[in-house]
Amino acid sequence: MTVSTSVSEHHDRRGAFLLLGAIVLLWGINWPIMKVGLSSIPPFWFGGLRLLLGSASLFLLLGARGQLALPARGDWPLIASVGLLQMAGFLALVNTGLLHVPAGRSAVLCYTTPLWVAPGAALLLGEKLSGRKLAGLALGLVGLLVLFQPGSFDWSDRPALLGNAYLLGGALLWSFTILHIRGRRWQGSALALAPWQLLVGAVPLLAVAALTEGGPAVIDWNPGSLLVLAYNGPVASAFCYWAAVVVTRRLPALTASLAFLTVPAMGLASSALALGERPDASLLGGFVLILIGLVLVETRRKQPA
Repeated sequence: MTVSTSVSEHHDRRGAFLLLGAIVLLWGINWPIMKVGLSSIPPFWFGGLRLLLGSASLFLLLGARGQLALPARGDWPLIASVGLLQMAGFLALVNTGLLHVPAGRSAVLCYTTPLWVAPGAALLLGEKLSGRKLAGLALGLVGLLVLFQPGSFDWSDRPALLGNAYLLGGALLWSFTILHIRGRRWQGSALALAPWQLLVGAVPLLAVAALTEGGPAVIDWNPGSLLVLAYNGPVASAFCYWAAVVVTRRLPALTASLAFLTVPAMGLASSALALGERPDASLLGGFVLILIGLVLVETRRKQPA
């Protein structure tokens, strides 16, 4: 290895860690920002406009770099899967759930995705479910029970019940997309395909918004809502998606996946600071158990040399 190559790799890793920190911060603080935005923008309009602005930002970026091109035919099924399920479906469920559930709690529930990927991969893809992963799943499920406290949960509070169900449904939908694309080969780069995925997600969300929530006039167009959209489109969608692609390419998969698990912790902290949400013992205890479970699910025991 030459000195120049070594220096280049060092800078690549340092840059990737800087981007990783930015992702954790920007996605983490977006939970209270989304909560605030939903007071002015209906959930389907919010999701659709966020994806549309993110798509436009990446189209402009790729166009300026001379890299804008139509995806290959073989990539369209995966573009549809990511755009419709992971983006449109996920945001529709999350935004609707956020109307009735605190932002910090919502962040924790949405990042339970690896708990559902592990058994799904075992059932559908034939991946081995080790004792370590089983222990992680068990801890994660116990954490969810601690979080919900079934004995003291007000089961008659239909909006809260549905809100929590929507958030868990979003995590399950994200998990299904991961299972669908795992092991499949993409012909285009992740960055080149990202604006098309965002656009495919934006179109049905905006159509559903127009049919069920009314025209754009239902949005309270004010400086606050415009700032929320300006953050969620170019920053939380376009930039963070691109940054996540760079991070996963330059850092070991385990390092990146475990670091992303700190996003809900940032969501809890920022929601407490920005919205005055005070996490109770059940939320903190459940989060810790879920986090330990996710780490066990995401890590592999070192094989003897």
